[in-house]
Amino acid sequence: MATQLKQLILLAEYNQLMNQRQYAAAGKLSDTQLREDKGAFFKSVLGSLNHILVGDIIWLKRFSTHLSSQEVLSDIIIMNKPASLDAILFENFSQLKAEREKIDAIIIKWVNQLVDTDMDECIVYTNMRGQAFSKPFSSLINHLFLHQVHHRGQVSTLLSQFALDFGETDLIEIIDDCKT
Repeated sequence: MATQLKQLILLAEYNQLMNQRQYAAAGKLSDTQLREDKGAFFKSVLGSLNHILVGDIIWLKRFSTHLSSQEVLSDIIIMNKPASLDAILFENFSQLKAEREKIDAIIIKWVNQLVDTDMDECIVYTNMRGQAFSKPFSSLINHLFLHQVHHRGQVSTLLSQFALDFGETDLIEIIDDCKT
């Protein structure tokens, strides 16, 4: 397996771990705290966590058009496309958490079945404004993970405003040591 695919698998595992930790911390908040507008891009912890899920669903639906991804992303294909980037898909935190866990498992299964030749191909997609693009598959997969990291950073800040720390967030924690 090429280094690029190994890196994507590592990022998928990292994202799953960080999502688990962040949801565990957010689960300590009251419903009022989850919804409190703290001035973030998507206002609240609940709004931000929903946005990350919205982004994942939008991108996974785009990736599902690639021949190599249609079967493994079949559950994504049948999902409704979010109407907007600030859509609240789940008002209920427990339901949001369950969907997050489901999507993370799909992402891990998906990246584990990709092959080296997939990385050299392009994906044609339309953004939320209807503009068409053609971009490298591998770069867009990296974008999926970096989008999560960006907004999880915002959620981390929101959680810290409630005196919650969910621990280590550096990727280095799960990078294997070199075998000497």
